[in-house]
Amino acid sequence: MPKIALLIIDMINDFNFDAGEALAKNTQKIIDPILKLKKSFNEKNMPVIYINDHYNLWQADFEKIMDHCSNETSEEIIKKIAPEKNQDYFLIKPKHSAFYGTALHTLLQQLKVDTLVLSGIAGNICVLFTANDAYMREYSLIVPEDFIASNYGEDNKYALTMMKNVLSAETKPSKELDL
Repeated sequence: MPKIALLIIDMINDFNFDAGEALAKNTQKIIDPILKLKKSFNEKNMPVIYINDHYNLWQADFEKIMDHCSNETSEEIIKKIAPEKNQDYFLIKPKHSAFYGTALHTLLQQLKVDTLVLSGIAGNICVLFTANDAYMREYSLIVPEDFIASNYGEDNKYALTMMKNVLSAETKPSKELDL
């Protein structure tokens, strides 16, 4: 039986960039499906791992990063998706992929994880780059189409197509998954 971890990528975000408003709007649509699976993972003591940009704080302190990122656009999203203290893992990353320059692979090895459920933003950048690096490390991938958001719908669709066709990811909606 596969050992599965849920990765939540860059959901603590200030959306303070070109097209940030569009991404925040698209992010609102993926929060509830992610939280439903996260609740199930937490109840079953399955690993939930947040990997987030560091915002030049360079501290893996999610409360400091949430405070830094909170603004009118992001506040509601951050409150909903916040990590659970003493339950969820939290790593910071210096670049797009959750694997680049982080302890993610070592953590997954220690947890004996072989399958990843990817979620987060931006689907066409950070999630896609993470999926690519996970595939190169021979993890099985599940990327539910309702778990990722990009600035624009066509970019999200392209990322899902690439993950399905090139990286062998399962991309059907979360309600169709049996985890």
